[in-house]
Amino acid sequence: MNSYLSIHPEVQEALTNGKPVVALESTIISHGMPYPKNVETALAVEQVVRDNGAVPATIAIFNSSCYVGLTNEELEYFGKAKDVWKVSLRDMPYVISQNLYGATTVAATMRIASMAGIKVFVTGGIGGVHRDAEKTMDISADLTEMGQTSVAIVSAGVKSILDIGLTLEYLETMGIPVVTYGQDEFPSFYSRKSGFTSPLRLDTAKEIAALLDTKWKLELNGAVLIANPVPAKYEIASAEMEVHIQQALNAAKEKNISGKNVTPFLLQYIAEHTKGESLEANIALIKHNAKVGAEVAVNFASLIN
Repeated sequence: MNSYLSIHPEVQEALTNGKPVVALESTIISHGMPYPKNVETALAVEQVVRDNGAVPATIAIFNSSCYVGLTNEELEYFGKAKDVWKVSLRDMPYVISQNLYGATTVAATMRIASMAGIKVFVTGGIGGVHRDAEKTMDISADLTEMGQTSVAIVSAGVKSILDIGLTLEYLETMGIPVVTYGQDEFPSFYSRKSGFTSPLRLDTAKEIAALLDTKWKLELNGAVLIANPVPAKYEIASAEMEVHIQQALNAAKEKNISGKNVTPFLLQYIAEHTKGESLEANIALIKHNAKVGAEVAVNFASLIN
């Protein structure tokens, strides 16, 4: 057991007995949504995981430890506190050694989930290659972490504020299977469409679990990205979203916002300028991802036990 891990008793019991567990990130609580909607969503997502047969494990950093599974009181704290770090891999040793509160990104959550022995992780959308990356070199650590950490990620594709085409190219270079659930087109977070054909398609959680089992038994290390399109009734047309995204990108440039502050700023800007429509889509897709993630975890557990 890693001395920096603190695993919730319910999660530890599930791991010990080979029960399905689904990891969840905490950045969406601290930096992705306003209070109290963030805490309500976090609790609802955990309940979706339970309702579909798995144990939820929301991951965060505090008390100089990586916590795998949070209490309701801890979720509430992360939803309210204003001084919580947004923690990617480079930040982990600093935040832990300085005894700070940290909400984990996709990359950090993946790493901690892997340390704990959790193989399925649910998020909203992954980071990737940012627009104008050829000038800024802004490429998320989520992608490099996916190349080396063997955890499956269920998301609604990559965030639509990114360069989706370049992100898919990067994933191919890293040897990361990209599987879209139930359709041929790769989704773009708020929308079921992106204009890009998905590299792979599977239509059941059982098939996805078999792919995971096969990949890792072949000793092909690294993640699998499972792109799960937002439910049709909640999607926002990609052309409509692109207008808001361009406005948000221009606003970020005017305010000189850079680095890890870019994504929270863009998501907040878009939520405000879509009158909350994007926030509702965000919540719907995360719940949908939690359902599919739990189903994959249940099927994967049945294969390895």
